[in-house]
Order: sequence, then structure tokens, then C-alpha cells
Amino acid sequence: MLKYLMPEQYYVYIMTNKYNTVLYTGVTNNLIKRVYEHKNKLVKGFTSKYNITKLVYYEIARDVNEAIKREKQIKSWSRDKKESLIESINPQWKDLYEEIVE
Repeated sequence: MLKYLMPEQYYVYIMTNKYNTVLYTGVTNNLIKRVYEHKNKLVKGFTSKYNITKLVYYEIARDVNEAIKREKQIKSWSRDKKESLIESINPQWKDLYEEIVE
């Protein structure tokens, strides 16, 4: 029996620390799991070193290549342009994690 497979969804996301001083842009196919890993410091490296625990932006891509391309584009931007992107959907820079786990 063949199972119908739902197309994968990918997420490009931006996280920051408590004081919004450091930005991290990433890509994943499981946003809830990935943010949980960052929040609980299960990911060694940049995000654990700089206490990156707050999800402030994300967008959905239907294709992994599209998501990676978008991640690279955002990473190349200036801090001001990244802040404008975040503020376009999240002007208070609140943690969006609680909204995605509900």
C-alpha cells in the first residue's frame, strides 16, 4: 500500500538572546524541535555560547533549496535590514515559540 506523503515544509528563522543584541539565522524542517534544542542548549556552538534562546522571526519555504537560499540571503544583510524584517511581523521582539507550540 502506498502512503500519501505530505511535502516537506522548511523554516528560515531568526533567534536572539534576552537583550536582542545577537542575531542567529538558521534553517530547519522542524521548527519546534530546533527552537527547543536552542532554548535548552542542546546545540553546541554559537547559539549556546551567546545564549540564543528567543525565536523572533520565521517564514515557511516549501523546498529545502529555497529555504537555504533565503537563509543565505538574510545572513548577508545588515543588522538594520534584519531588524526591519523582524519588526515587520514582530514589532515587540516577543518570543514566538509559545505561539508555535500551542
